[in-house]
Amino acid sequence: MNIAHQYKLRPTKQQVIEIERWLSMCCAQYNYLLADRFDWWERNRTQVNACPLVCHLPELRDNPDYYSQKKTLPRLKTTHPWYGEVYSQVLQDVVKRVKITFDRFLKGDSNGLRSGRPRFKQRNRYRTFLYPQIKNDCLQDNLINLPMFGKVKVILHRPLPDGFKIKTVSITRKADGYYATLSLEDDTVPTIKPDFSPESITGIDVGLKEFLTTAQNETVAIPQHYRKAQKRLKVIQKRVSRRKQGSSRRLKAIKQLGLQHKKVADKRRNFHFKTANNLLKKYDVIAHEDLNVKGLARTNKAKSIHDAGWSNFLSILQTKAENAGLLTVAVSAYNTSQNCSACGIKVSKELSERWHSCVCGCSFDRDHNAAINIMNRAVGHSVLKAKILRSDSWIVLEAHALTSKGGALGDVTLVPFTAR
Repeated sequence: MNIAHQYKLRPTKQQVIEIERWLSMCCAQYNYLLADRFDWWERNRTQVNACPLVCHLPELRDNPDYYSQKKTLPRLKTTHPWYGEVYSQVLQDVVKRVKITFDRFLKGDSNGLRSGRPRFKQRNRYRTFLYPQIKNDCLQDNLINLPMFGKVKVILHRPLPDGFKIKTVSITRKADGYYATLSLEDDTVPTIKPDFSPESITGIDVGLKEFLTTAQNETVAIPQHYRKAQKRLKVIQKRVSRRKQGSSRRLKAIKQLGLQHKKVADKRRNFHFKTANNLLKKYDVIAHEDLNVKGLARTNKAKSIHDAGWSNFLSILQTKAENAGLLTVAVSAYNTSQNCSACGIKVSKELSERWHSCVCGCSFDRDHNAAINIMNRAVGHSVLKAKILRSDSWIVLEAHALTSKGGALGDVTLVPFTAR
């Protein structure tokens, strides 16, 4: 299991200068390697039958890949000696970032979705450098020891969990300072609770009237953090637009705008964590819709959907459930608001109709009816994926949803383990 802990750094003035210097050199190297890839691509992407009859044939060269570009780093430190002050694995990670970015442009990601043409990074948009490997004892007391950089003061607002190993450390510049993000790994797999009771299962329906409604008709009000901050954001944005480009006053206004946006994002994230914690304290299994938030955001409700942050909340809910040994199930969102939760008959309703009434006598709030349908879909399906997890003398069966139309919740049993 992998988790991430983020801590704020308190670097000295000299360390701030050094962090910015490392970011500047990594940004320049990123742009150079990306330009090298584009140079090869532009020279080799034209088909033979599209060339004129008389043309200059450039000298053929090998395709710059991850390994060939990584081999240029020793020569870089010879021609540009100041790059020798940057940790070698940090520069290797820059090569890896270029590879991932360009591969998504040409080949697409794991789902086959291609990204747009990669852009060269401006100096102020390159904000992170990464240590791919680091010693597990790098964090001691309130100091973090970074290779070839030194010890930096860190605010440990929470201790590291027991049994986890530090795998990577990334240093990020944000609007309000510098942060260290520690990627932690635990070899032991979390086990889910074997004694689920019918009372500890619920379904949640996220919306814009209420942030969520449970199958037990419990509602959580939507906070609308961005909507409430719009007035202040508008004032600062006007201040930015009136400043002369490249001036120090414009940079100062941009920093103020970034701080205000980060304040809104922090409030939203804090709300998501607290809401997820409250749900997991009451329920062992939480079913939710498998939403296409990106598609929904193309509607005229885009600003409200982004302000609610459904995707981030569901991701936080799933992560915290796994860490607590609980379960989340994603079910199909098809007709959860239209079908009756009592008899199953489809009752067509416009989006503006907020009350569900059926001929069978069922009368619920629209979101409450949808939450019950979501819970019923999670409980009703019987297709499960059993993942065998060994824990001392027992084998624990962990249930996950398989079907695209909805998950299934079955019995999770403990079976005596015998050595093979």
